[in-house]
Order: sequence, then structure tokens, then C-alpha cells
Amino acid sequence: MGGEYRITGDKYPRMRRPPRRPRFVLAIVASALVVGLIGWGTLQLIDVFSGGGDKATAASADPACTPGPTASPSPAAEAKPLPKPDRITVNVFNATPRSGLAKSTAEALEKRGFRIGEVANASEKFDKKVPGTALLLGAKSATDAALPVLGTQLPGAELRTDARAKPTEVDFIIGDGFKALAKQPDADQALKRLTAPQPTPTATRSC
Repeated sequence: MGGEYRITGDKYPRMRRPPRRPRFVLAIVASALVVGLIGWGTLQLIDVFSGGGDKATAASADPACTPGPTASPSPAAEAKPLPKPDRITVNVFNATPRSGLAKSTAEALEKRGFRIGEVANASEKFDKKVPGTALLLGAKSATDAALPVLGTQLPGAELRTDARAKPTEVDFIIGDGFKALAKQPDADQALKRLTAPQPTPTATRSC
């Protein structure tokens, strides 16, 4: 060979191929993309099976809200049509051996606005047979009316119905466990809660 490629002596030029850097770089980029796609696909599968897709949709629809059921009151219901104490006639009977208990209890109830009917010792059916604080006895129609209203004056009293017709007439039969009526402020609060509107909880989302 002649010119600059002429071979002289024992030295000769080495013919090297040009470097393949572009192909190497492309191979690295392609590998990174494949790994990224595999990772993204795995995350999507996990999100679908764990129910995260629905949460993401809800959050994207309203970014200011955090999905989740909470309780919020619906518009207040109307107050129960319960009779006022001055519309309820209470017959007070003493079923204990302690004398004068019916009279003093009747006077206390009268001061709290109740009408007082008969005041006497209990009949043989109940005499010394009421172990609790008291037995409040009224008509079936008084179950959600006069009976619970009178019951606010003595929490823990037993409420029972009989065949009488008047829904606003109730017997207050004093039992062996009776000590005194509930304190006036406590009875007033109990009556207020009984007649107050009760909101109905409904499901909503917290924002």
C-alpha cells in the first residue's frame, strides 16, 4: 500500500470500528422505559384491587373534599305532641307501710304542675307488692304520652298499661324503693329532652 497507509517495517495501522455509543444509549433508555411501565402497571393493578380507583375519581371530582361517610343531622323533626303536666291527672297511691307518703308525694307533684286526683293507700292488688321506686299505671294510649311525661319526675319507675279509657289519667303507685321525686331541675331537663325535636342522622361526605 502507498501513501500514509504504506506499511513499513513491523508497524501497521489498526483499523478500528467507530464507537457504537448511540445504540448503547438507546438501549439504556429503552430499558428504563420498560421498567417504568412495568412499575406503573403494577401500581394500577394494586389500586384497582384495593378500591383506590373510586377514591381517586371522587377526589378528582371535588379536590376540596376528602371522601368518607360521616353523620350530619337532617332537618329537625317536629316535636312530639305530648300532654303538658297540667293536662295529666295523677292518682297517688301508697303501697308501702310508711304513712303519709301518698299525701306528701301528691303535694310535690301538684307544685310541679300536675293535676291531682285520688290520694290514698294502694289497693290489695298492689299493697306492699311494688318492690321498685314506683309503678306508673295508665291507658295503652298513654304509653307515648302521659306515662313518659310523668316518668320524668321519677327516673327508674316502672311504666305499665291497663284497660282504662282516659289517656291523661295515670296512677302513681309508690313502691318500697321510693325515697323522693327527682330534683326539679333534673325533671325539667328530662321533660325538655322528651319533647325536643330529634334530628335524624344522614350519610354525607366530610369536606
